[in-house]
Amino acid sequence: MSNSKEPSFTNLIDLASEKLGGKALACSDDFFAPMHNLLKPGRGIFIVDKYTENGKWMDGWESRRKRTEGHDWCIIKLGATGIIRGVDVDTNHFLGNHPPHCSIEACYSEDDDLNAMKWTEILPKSPLEPDSQHFFDITNAHKFTHLKLHIYPDGGVARLKVYGEVVKDWQKDDKTVVIDLAAAVNGGKSIGCNDMFFSHMDNLIMPGKGVNMGDGWETKRNRTPNNHDWVTIRLAHKGKINRIMLDTHHFKGNYPDSCLIEGCVATDDSIIENQNWKLLLPLAKLQAHKEHIFEDKIENQGPFTHVRLSIFPDGGISRLRLFGTIE
Repeated sequence: MSNSKEPSFTNLIDLASEKLGGKALACSDDFFAPMHNLLKPGRGIFIVDKYTENGKWMDGWESRRKRTEGHDWCIIKLGATGIIRGVDVDTNHFLGNHPPHCSIEACYSEDDDLNAMKWTEILPKSPLEPDSQHFFDITNAHKFTHLKLHIYPDGGVARLKVYGEVVKDWQKDDKTVVIDLAAAVNGGKSIGCNDMFFSHMDNLIMPGKGVNMGDGWETKRNRTPNNHDWVTIRLAHKGKINRIMLDTHHFKGNYPDSCLIEGCVATDDSIIENQNWKLLLPLAKLQAHKEHIFEDKIENQGPFTHVRLSIFPDGGISRLRLFGTIE
């Protein structure tokens, strides 16, 4: 456990994220603050003198003071089935009302029948501190769909991040069906970029429309002549790309002037720079706050395992969809 330096597993996708489709399904008690706050982005905020009819407003999940035997719990459905490599149990802003301990169980279930779920402990009862991030490595390598966070005996947790790798059963997929090969819910992952000053590269491949400028990938204003910014994405599966959607939704005075996309085939993320990158989408002009569709302009469909989006000279992109078929 660490309360300061973030471990390497935090570079993985947050499987429980509300953005990815994670949901809080049930809890024993959320009298002071609702359970769904656990899965929101960031670490939570604190607003002085803000109260609800039940007490102090808190940006997290908070149960009432328990006056009976037992402890509180919350069941979460992951946004995608996956292998969990680590968790962050964050008690940010909970001072005097944090739980002293927590544990986590997980299960694999085809549906949300809470009564039929068979739980496996993946994190034994562990101590928590107030107003702190708590990073725990998870060594169980099975795939899971649901988690059960236990807190002892009661109190508040600001956020729960569940870092891991999406696992998709590709054997069930028809190779003629067109899917978004870049989508995080299918196993796509942004693995590197030269700049994400304003917002994270992983936002590019999240489900749905971007909700605001912060829900996209945006680089800082670059004053270097002939600059271009880039982001590299590992596709969920090797495949051919026949349709591209690039959305500058919400980016009006800060969208890139143009973009191009390249692809390559690599067996490992660490060797992609030495691969033979091929032009997938030639330089294309972009517009503000607009969904751009490219089909006829695609120069090389692949197959590819990785793609690199370059924007000129800088700016923000809300979403990138790479539709195609698996190989």
